[in-house]
Amino acid sequence: MPSIFRMPSRAWLASLAVLLMLCAHASAWAQSDGFIARMFDKAVPGGTASVVVGQGQEPPEVTFQDNRVMVLREGSQWLAVVGIPLSAKPGAAALSVREGGRTRQVPFQIGDKTYEAQYITLKNTRQVNPNPDDLTRIKRELEEQNAAYALFTPGTPSNVLLDRPVPGRLSSPFGLRRFFNNEERNPHSGLDFAAPTGTAIKAPAAGKIVLVGDYFFNGRTVFIDHGQGMISMFCHLSAVDVTVGQTVARGEVVGKVGATGRATGPHLHWNMSLNNVRVDPAIFIGAFQP
Repeated sequence: MPSIFRMPSRAWLASLAVLLMLCAHASAWAQSDGFIARMFDKAVPGGTASVVVGQGQEPPEVTFQDNRVMVLREGSQWLAVVGIPLSAKPGAAALSVREGGRTRQVPFQIGDKTYEAQYITLKNTRQVNPNPDDLTRIKRELEEQNAAYALFTPGTPSNVLLDRPVPGRLSSPFGLRRFFNNEERNPHSGLDFAAPTGTAIKAPAAGKIVLVGDYFFNGRTVFIDHGQGMISMFCHLSAVDVTVGQTVARGEVVGKVGATGRATGPHLHWNMSLNNVRVDPAIFIGAFQP
């Protein structure tokens, strides 16, 4: 009696191999659509992009515009979380990915977003047009703060879905085109919370205090390094409760809300930075508006 089982043909085996390979790639791609990938899929100027950059045992080294980029493990893949400058133009962009001694380019797309304008009247005209001594001070202070933003320390942040640093409503959003006394100045680089003077400001994630200062524009200010270029900054504080070099836990008080520096009233201004780029903090608390 002839057997009902036959050896599969070479063509059939080849087709099966291709099918299995495609299924494996599809499965790997599906794993990239995890929580972190979706959370940071805000690829507009001032937003963030989540880009799959590898599947190896060790994370690749990723850079964007010559700055190191945070790389996180999600599922079986490595995910680059890249901050996009407000000045970026919509269109094609690419990450530089170095792995195993080789460097390759991984493309991604930047979409478009329009930010509204905000007009603010200040009685202190020096805060609109600083005098020469003020400009010298501002230049020195800017160098200090830029150095803090440029830090890239190893170690995965304790969390990337952050706590709100203070309770209260969101007031001025990120990215506003700002006009002080009808003169255009830099866009709003952070997110403002309306809160009364003295409200406790809590660390949204664990980290290390890397800069404390009292600045011309920002007033009393605290910088926290959360790891891998993820830096948070809080300014206009009435009081600072931490010192440089101190480590803080998630939820630990770092200062109190105030109106120091260039501020028209008490509030918290919160900056978030990735790969030395200021991005919308609303992304990190699930409040991003497209």
